[in-house]
Amino acid sequence: MKNTALTGVHESLGAKMVPFAGYNMPVSYEGVNVEHETVRNGVGVFDVSHMGEFLIEGPKALELIQKVTSNDASKLTVGKAQYSCFPNETGGIVDDLIVYKVKEETYLLVVNASNIEKDWAHISKYNEGIGAEMRNLSDVYSLLAIQGPKAVEAMQSLSSIDLASIKFYNFVVGDFAGIEHVIISATGYTGSGGFEIYCKNSEVEQVWSRVLEAGADFGIKPIGLAARDTLRLEMGYCLYGNDIDDTTSPLEAGLGWITKFTKDFVNSKALAAQKEAGVTKKLVGFEITERGIPRQGYDIVDADGNTIGNVTSGTMSPSLEKGIGLGYVSKDFSQVDSEVFIQIRKKSVPATIIKLPFYKG
Repeated sequence: MKNTALTGVHESLGAKMVPFAGYNMPVSYEGVNVEHETVRNGVGVFDVSHMGEFLIEGPKALELIQKVTSNDASKLTVGKAQYSCFPNETGGIVDDLIVYKVKEETYLLVVNASNIEKDWAHISKYNEGIGAEMRNLSDVYSLLAIQGPKAVEAMQSLSSIDLASIKFYNFVVGDFAGIEHVIISATGYTGSGGFEIYCKNSEVEQVWSRVLEAGADFGIKPIGLAARDTLRLEMGYCLYGNDIDDTTSPLEAGLGWITKFTKDFVNSKALAAQKEAGVTKKLVGFEITERGIPRQGYDIVDADGNTIGNVTSGTMSPSLEKGIGLGYVSKDFSQVDSEVFIQIRKKSVPATIIKLPFYKG
C-alpha cells in the first residue's frame, strides 16, 4: 500500500483511512454529508496526490498526444487544460485524463491513480514509432484540490496571482503558499468551482497547512474521498472503473464532445463508424422517485421486469436528498423523462431519466 506525502497528516486529523487504487487514502473526517455540504456552500481541501502525472516533451510531444487521446490537443494554447480520454483498440476507454499545455513543446497528462501503469504502457507502445520524450512524475508530485464557491476568496492571500482571473480549464504557474512554480489550475471534479494545486511532495505539507490557515475564517475543512464521489456524481461526471472502462465506448458514455474525428487517433475509424451507425446503449442519469438508494451493479429494468441496463454509480444525494445514479440503458429507454425501474434487492423501485447534471447549483 502506497502513502501520499500527507498520509501522516490525515491520520493525525483522525481521518478514516481506506485502501484506494493502491494508496492509503482518507475516505472521511467528519462524515460524508458534512464534508459534501462544506464544498457545495463554502470551501474544502482534498488530498488527491494519488493521481498520476506524466510529462510529454519535445518536438514530437503533440504528435504522440494527438495519437493516443480522443480530444484535439492542437487547440490547446499555453495555460489551457483539456479533458480527454485514451481510446483502446477494441472500442473502450483505457482511461480519462486532463491534458495541460505547460510550454510550447511540454504537456502534462494527469491520469487516474488506478491506471498509472496501464496508461504509461499504453502511451509508451504508441511512442515507439514517434519518439516523444516521456517522464513519469507520479511519485514526485502531490495534488491538492481546493474546491467550493469560497475557494478564490479564501486562497487569494496565498498568491500574488489574481486567482479570480483564472478561467475554468485554464492554469498558471506561479507562487502559492510560499512556494514558487506551483501549478494553480481552475479545474476540479466537484462542480462547485475552485482550484487544483500541483507541487512537489517535499512542498505539499507546507501548502496544506497554509491552505487550512488561510481558509480558517471561511470554514475550510479537509474533505475525504467519499464526499468527492457524491460531489462528482451530483454533476454526472464519469468515474473510471464505474461509469467508463475498457469495454465502454466514449460515444456510449456521452463523451462524444471530447471525441474529435478531425484527426486520426487510436481506433478512430471504428468509433467514427459507431457514431455513424448510432449506439445501442447510453449512459444516463436517473433519479429514484420513491425511497431507495441505487448502487453499482444493480439491474435497471422496464415496467415488465425485463433487464434493460445496469447501474454504474449510485448514492443518496446529500444536496437533493434523494437516490440518484448513472447507468447504461438500451437506447430506447435513454430519453429524458423515460420511466425505468431499479432492482433494489427484490423490489423494482421507479426512477426517471433526467438531464444531467443532477445538481444545478
